[in-house]
Amino acid sequence: MFSGAQISLYPMCDDFVGVILKAISAMDFYRPNFRIETDDISTLIVGPPEQLFPAIRDLFASAAASGVHCVLSATVSRGCPGEPDDPICTPISGSSHELSLAERIGAARAHVDGAKKLGQEVAAQFSLYPLGEGHHMDEIYGCIDFLKASGVFDRSKNFCTKLRGDAGPVFATLSEAFLRFGAPQGHVALDLTVSANSPSPR
Repeated sequence: MFSGAQISLYPMCDDFVGVILKAISAMDFYRPNFRIETDDISTLIVGPPEQLFPAIRDLFASAAASGVHCVLSATVSRGCPGEPDDPICTPISGSSHELSLAERIGAARAHVDGAKKLGQEVAAQFSLYPLGEGHHMDEIYGCIDFLKASGVFDRSKNFCTKLRGDAGPVFATLSEAFLRFGAPQGHVALDLTVSANSPSPR
């Protein structure tokens, strides 16, 4: 399945170039499995959907480890039927879930419970968009039920959900929301903002 993300990283410091370049190098482990393209606005990563959030996590954790206030903005997509540059992006029609919604919520919770902690506190807010026909609101409500039981749920906001906690479980929660809700081969998009070391709580 065609999946990828457009990500932009914003370190709030004078040496933002050094922080960004070091963060991008943190994705070297994933380069054999990804197409990675960087321009003056964002970095595109295209590759296996289950590796997208680990790659974004490592990039952001590297930047946050500098201690400066960092923000990451990302648009993440899987199964997009309209990408002009890759013929494999057409979703497979007629797919169905192997597990019930309740079983998927349980599996997602178990995965987050096993996520390794990184020692970096982050806050994130995101919106999930399972596109196409079908019971998309059932998928969204199921995802919300999962988020509330994830251990990193902060609160519901207008148009999005806020998470807070260690980067390991937070990014594991984001990955599970992306992978387990919405049609398995359908088009699912996720809009994400992550922040670390913000002076606002202080």
